[in-house]
Amino acid sequence: LPHFRVHSSNDPVGVELGGALKNVIAIAAGICQGLGFGDNSKAALVTRAIAEIRRLGVACGAMPETFSGLGGLGDLVVTCFSKLSRNRTFGEKIGSGEKATFILESTASVVEGYHTAKSAWKLARDKGVDAPIIREVHAMLHEDKPLRQAVEDLLSREAKEED
Repeated sequence: LPHFRVHSSNDPVGVELGGALKNVIAIAAGICQGLGFGDNSKAALVTRAIAEIRRLGVACGAMPETFSGLGGLGDLVVTCFSKLSRNRTFGEKIGSGEKATFILESTASVVEGYHTAKSAWKLARDKGVDAPIIREVHAMLHEDKPLRQAVEDLLSREAKEED
């Protein structure tokens, strides 16, 4: 029996952004794991992240429905929850107290989300898109923001209606 089926998309911008941004979010999911947060917290993170990714994607010309498909939500879920995900594992190690630079120097694996966080945050700022998860991952990785402060800043944001 086949284990893989290809689906096409006529939205290369959406597929490319979904494929890149999922790695940033997977780092956040791993940090949640490393800090000892439960599955509900990670599910909330991923749910809010897909809305954030969609906002940024649409601002860049992507079709919003792309982010509900395999190239968006499907790829995001597996990358955030798989024990084989390099980006999730990297985040988990950070959440457990290891330094990002040490992890990067001591692994042969590529952790795409580390560099993507910087580019994604710049893109969101340039496009004027509200991207709090991307902002906080960037701040933790590239500005040495304490993990718990980043989590507190995310959770203390003004409540608003979901998009």
